[in-house]
Amino acid sequence: MREVLDELDRRWRAGETVALGTVVSTFRSAPRGPGTSMLVAQDGTVTGSVSGGCVEGDVYELARAVIEDGAPVLQRYGVSDDDAFSVGLTCGGIIDVFVERIDPQGFPQFGALVDSVRDGEPVALATVTEHPDPVVRGRRVLVWRDRDEGRLASARMHDAVVDDARGLLEAGRSGTLHYGTDGQRRGEGMSVFVNVFQPPPRMIVFGAIDFASAMARL
Repeated sequence: MREVLDELDRRWRAGETVALGTVVSTFRSAPRGPGTSMLVAQDGTVTGSVSGGCVEGDVYELARAVIEDGAPVLQRYGVSDDDAFSVGLTCGGIIDVFVERIDPQGFPQFGALVDSVRDGEPVALATVTEHPDPVVRGRRVLVWRDRDEGRLASARMHDAVVDDARGLLEAGRSGTLHYGTDGQRRGEGMSVFVNVFQPPPRMIVFGAIDFASAMARL
């Protein structure tokens, strides 16, 4: 989401409704990693990419539908010998893309997320991407090292997700977590994507030589 964050923030503050497609899982040689996002606005404007051009057309159509009905969609894209000419990945990998609607009413905590990212404060956004209950799909909670904001469907579910999201936050990596439908660990039925935002790493280059100068420019 980081690559579309400024545009998403601008439209969110203007009260617009947009759809966001995010890569939540990858398998084999996927073109983009988890957390990569593509934003589709109501006026048809597109920002970002989830696959470098392989499946953007289909994600765009899904995003337009999600803007209209509000129901999030988890879509898997891959390729095989039987469907090589349909929508899919030419690299032979598989990606799962979660498409959700974002607006100020449905995601009031978004402003706090943007503030933390811009201030360099580590924060994670946990979103339910799979659940048999459509009311639970798309629920979100923001997680910091010392607090959280937003509520999932039950206390058990909320506590499990927040605890595990903090683990990913400390590790500095995004990923999908799997639970039972009420947050039971080792269960099945619910998937949660945790998008981790850590401050950009800092590199210090020593030495006033041509190599150091070239490295600093890079």
